[in-house]
Amino acid sequence: MYCSVDQAVAEPIIAEFEKQSGIDVQARFDTEASKTAGLVQKIRAEAELPVADVFWSSEIFYTIRLARENLLSSYSSGATISRPSLYSDPNGRWYGFALRARVIAYGTKRVSAEQAPKSLEDCLDEKWKGRLVMAAPEFGTTGGDVASWFAHYGPDRARQILEALKANEIRIVSGNSTAVKMVATGQADVCFTDTDDVYAARRNGWPVAMNFLDQAGDGVLTIPNTAAVIKGARHLEEAAELMDFLLSEQLELMLARSDSHNTPIHETLTEQFESYAIEKPLNVDYDKIADQLPTAIKTAGEILR
Repeated sequence: MYCSVDQAVAEPIIAEFEKQSGIDVQARFDTEASKTAGLVQKIRAEAELPVADVFWSSEIFYTIRLARENLLSSYSSGATISRPSLYSDPNGRWYGFALRARVIAYGTKRVSAEQAPKSLEDCLDEKWKGRLVMAAPEFGTTGGDVASWFAHYGPDRARQILEALKANEIRIVSGNSTAVKMVATGQADVCFTDTDDVYAARRNGWPVAMNFLDQAGDGVLTIPNTAAVIKGARHLEEAAELMDFLLSEQLELMLARSDSHNTPIHETLTEQFESYAIEKPLNVDYDKIADQLPTAIKTAGEILR
């Protein structure tokens, strides 16, 4: 399996699957600096002779693009029946589960809850000049976040937002966890990141809080995990068992209880984890965000670097 979920979160889950199934899973993870994109490139490079059988991704946008490139196989089972269409590929090439959300993290020693920005637009105010950081958009969820600006606001407004962030001297760092650490240590006051990175910071006792990264009052981008069978997989029976485990309530329960605190999509679990509920999810098509991903990354690189 290729897995872009944080290794510390994923390994106990994989171990539990191995214990229950008796199947040995050889998992390959990526680094924070090349989050998701590195494994996606491996899947592309190995298309003629796939190495991995299953891709467990911490996001959805690259998974959609892999499906479009005919690098993922259709899969169906009892675990895929009646899944929400928002979190299912029409052709069964991927399935989503266990949400995170984009947030604005801020250092509580330097920024009060009243002062903290509560939307993307708030971060464009000049009072945040020199005080902002974000992860490189070429990797991880930041690219999908920026692509959502292009899908939601349109390309002209999205470019204006990037230019305003540039004018506010936003700094680009290697990953979301680095951005949060800079906020926690006072090297920055505000950053864009994901819910799991803030939950991890709080577990460590860091002085960090968060607001959802609202887009013009319309809501916050939610990002599901995705699971898919890689086309040409050699261990199809074992891959099927692993897929059904990844799509199970047990898996969502384990992720919700983990340091990542993902929000479950199984209705039987949502009430149990109300404290991790995501307020006002943005109503935007994941396919449209995936459409915008290359343009968004290229444009952000041109403007912010």
